[in-house]
Amino acid sequence: MSQPRQGRVSADKTVTATNSILRPHAEQEFAHELAALAKADDRERPPSWRLSPWAVVTYVLGGKLADGSVITPKYVGRRRLVEIAVATLATDRALLLLGVPGTAKTWLSEHLAAAISGDSTLLVQGTAGTAEEQLRYGWNYARLLAEGPSVAALVPSPIYRAMERGSIARVEELTRMPSDVQDALVTVLSEKTLPLPELGGEVPAIAGFNVIATANDRDRGVNDLSAALRRRFNTVVLPLPTDIEEEVAIVERRVGELGAALRLPVVPAANDEIRRVVTIFRELRAGATEDGRVSLKIPSGSLSTAEAISVVTNGVALAAHFGNGRLSSADVAAGIVGAVVKDPVHDSVAWREYLEAVVRDRAEWVDFYEACRGL
Repeated sequence: MSQPRQGRVSADKTVTATNSILRPHAEQEFAHELAALAKADDRERPPSWRLSPWAVVTYVLGGKLADGSVITPKYVGRRRLVEIAVATLATDRALLLLGVPGTAKTWLSEHLAAAISGDSTLLVQGTAGTAEEQLRYGWNYARLLAEGPSVAALVPSPIYRAMERGSIARVEELTRMPSDVQDALVTVLSEKTLPLPELGGEVPAIAGFNVIATANDRDRGVNDLSAALRRRFNTVVLPLPTDIEEEVAIVERRVGELGAALRLPVVPAANDEIRRVVTIFRELRAGATEDGRVSLKIPSGSLSTAEAISVVTNGVALAAHFGNGRLSSADVAAGIVGAVVKDPVHDSVAWREYLEAVVRDRAEWVDFYEACRGL
């Protein structure tokens, strides 16, 4: 069996050299910023927290420390929302990040866990097939049959491990899970214990334990939270960017970061193309042009900021490998069509109407119109 290259093995996981990982965890990628904040942080820290709430917010939103260290912003949005989220995690209530797809819920939850616990990997991914064992614990059935129920035969879930360590656990897409599976969290969040009836015991949560869950109520196939479970969460709704300048800035920065992480050849920034992608997404989301003169059919997709980032990143790859090294309308056209047209019937009509009623009449968009017509 091959060994991890330049890696180190700990009791919990194998960590491969950061420079060979496609996407390092937040606590690895921004370890220098977390260390700088920990060194400068002289404020009171809740039990088991690596940083104070003030330092956690600074890590998420960015800033400059007294020693000159620069903390890059990880999330662009209202400071008060982030402060409420961090304050919630310092209490006995769990945090639910709610919003339409693409509003950086997962991104924010990862960075919050990294800053608070130094470990963002205690993660349960919610799907329609998620079982209760993934929230509580499972069994090594070979040992269970050979030895009977025992601690050695037990397979702890990320929630279980977070309770033992006093860390933050993350539950992604909570509303994707069946309702009876969701309710496995009620006792954990209310009593701060995880019963082990097979062993006649329980796992008490160490101070510092909490849960960050994410959910959206727009997609099909979601399951509403029970009233009992919803009461255990403080809900923070993450909105889409409020204005076009903010959204363009987010897309531009993340495209640059992704390009560096993916080691794409350097393509000169094309603010005009990014602005065009963002404008199209915002108008189709709103169902009207920016000036309000033309009403539009709204496509079925979310057309989120995250999708705009993907469209532009794909365009950069096309420009770098198959174009002239500069991001052009033709490079982003195919990505936009793919992002908009999710439903071949309804979305195709919405896109064609937008193309003929809006794009064609914008003189500065002629090249983009021709590129889309050629697809």
